[in-house]
Amino acid sequence: RAPRIQNLARGQLKGPVAQHRARGAESVVLDATTGEILALANLPTYNPNNRAKLAGGQLRNRAVTDEFEPGSTLKPFTIALALDQGKIKPSTVIQTAPGSLTIGPATIRDAHPGGAMTVEQVIQKSSNVGSAKIALGMAPEVLWDLFDDVGFGMPPKLGFPGEANGKLRPFKTWKPIEQATMSYGHGIAVSLVQLARAYTIFARDGELVPLSLLRVDMPVAGRRVLAPETARDVRRMLEAQRDALRRRAG
Repeated sequence: RAPRIQNLARGQLKGPVAQHRARGAESVVLDATTGEILALANLPTYNPNNRAKLAGGQLRNRAVTDEFEPGSTLKPFTIALALDQGKIKPSTVIQTAPGSLTIGPATIRDAHPGGAMTVEQVIQKSSNVGSAKIALGMAPEVLWDLFDDVGFGMPPKLGFPGEANGKLRPFKTWKPIEQATMSYGHGIAVSLVQLARAYTIFARDGELVPLSLLRVDMPVAGRRVLAPETARDVRRMLEAQRDALRRRAG
């Protein structure tokens, strides 16, 4: 099972890397029922039997050791928190016109301005302005608590050498613009494994599961982070976004 999934995970990276001329890519496949990591893949990779062109960066398992700004992948967490807090509903309309939001000297912009959007459309159209407005309707410590609850800013405790902690600054240092940009994944850093684990709250109806590099044959108990109905609402929105992207791709 494992080699087949590993080859699939690596194979799915090649096309996007070539299409976007990326320097590299990582993939993680995990079982949200057991927390077992089924595959970790990195490109570029190396053949351990051919060390002629081997560079140090190729030796890292970057999915575990490297950090990056997660960008729009954090919008579902911001929206989930606001839903859980009763601040919004999926049908709540957020005004994102004129496609920009100025906070102090800085301006947040949407790549594709969309005017009035439901919360579901904020996810589907990936509106930075919509996400920022939702985040600014909550206390910074509440947003920090969610990020902390899902494991950002701490190693995932896999026992793998060089596990990244990520970066999650104390909420008391946040300025309003930083709270706004953090809602869509800027000003925070995570590893791919951390991000994949965090997404188990949507797969597991609000529960976060511990991860394991070893085989796990039985379901594991998760830790409650969100209300089940909140997680299901966000999962439905993400599935609608996936379907829309597939239709667009054709």
